[in-house]
Amino acid sequence: MIIRGASRLAHSMMSHIGPRYYSTLRPVAGNAAGNGVITDVSFNFLHENSIKGFEKTMVTYVRYFSTTNSCNISTINLSDNEKNEQTSQGKIDQIGCAEVKATALTSGGNNNNNNNNNNNKGIVSYWGIQPPKVTKEDGTPWKWNCFMPWETYKADLSIDMKKHHEPITLLDKMAYWTVKALRVPTDIFFQKRYGCRAMMLETVAAVPGMVGGMLLHCKSLRRFEHSGGWIKALLEEAENERMHLMTFMEVSKPKWYERALVLIVQGIFFNVYFMTYILSPKLAHRIVGYLEEEAIHSYTQFLKELDEGNIENVVAPAIAIDYWRLTQDATLKDVVMVVRADEAHHRDVNHFASDIYYHGQELKDCPAPLGYH
Repeated sequence: MIIRGASRLAHSMMSHIGPRYYSTLRPVAGNAAGNGVITDVSFNFLHENSIKGFEKTMVTYVRYFSTTNSCNISTINLSDNEKNEQTSQGKIDQIGCAEVKATALTSGGNNNNNNNNNNNKGIVSYWGIQPPKVTKEDGTPWKWNCFMPWETYKADLSIDMKKHHEPITLLDKMAYWTVKALRVPTDIFFQKRYGCRAMMLETVAAVPGMVGGMLLHCKSLRRFEHSGGWIKALLEEAENERMHLMTFMEVSKPKWYERALVLIVQGIFFNVYFMTYILSPKLAHRIVGYLEEEAIHSYTQFLKELDEGNIENVVAPAIAIDYWRLTQDATLKDVVMVVRADEAHHRDVNHFASDIYYHGQELKDCPAPLGYH
């Protein structure tokens, strides 16, 4: 009886295990072929009355072993074409993996210029996207990823810094005194730390252009109409303000409590300006115009401190030299002068945008001053 049971068990195990370990055909993953796995129905129907005790335990182990090693199931039921396709795909996958491990594309320079040894490291993309190889006009490699050579420019330093919009209407006066009120806590907190002041205020100054451009973008989509180029103009302003921040980050490093202050102030300002722009775009642009006037005043005081020697006139950051096309011997004073010129242009653009609304028109009715630097 024991010999008969052992023979039946050995025959059952070999019928299911044999094809997996002795077949020369390519295996497939999973239970695609449907061979070698004992199901509950077939087990009960074929063996329940004849296999007892430890034999059931062993066959149960075979069932579990078959499932966990399903990658070894024979592909007897596959056609020759299917087997060839699987073989070809396996070779392609192996070649692709080898290429990903062995190949690296140059991803350009390092923005911080601190890890030159990593400049040759890159990412191989399955989507075929390769970073462009950008060079300067003299043929040297371009080391910045945050902006390209065609986005650089020479600032117009001849712009009038003393222009001022006299508040006449109620909305103008609201905008003017709102900005004046905001200047009081700013002066108290920063006092004469103009480097830190510039860095912190640029985290807020880049918000209005982005909010305005976003809302005009959504309005253009809703109304199926053009924007007159104002979406791009406002986004250019936001990007320019962000580059101011990237520059002053190299001059003054923010402390932990200043970073916390940015989170609070930026969160409040974004939401307040967002609602203001929805309710009254002309008020929103007028507020920004007056903010830029105050920024011009702050940078003028910054220059005065540099001239008096109260602030060290250090070498200009490399990012500023490339972005504003400054000379290689440029200093912090040169950087402050071009940044102040940018703020003066932003002042003009936002006062102009507010004037358009005051005349009963919309921004799309007047061409945007694209590239106005």
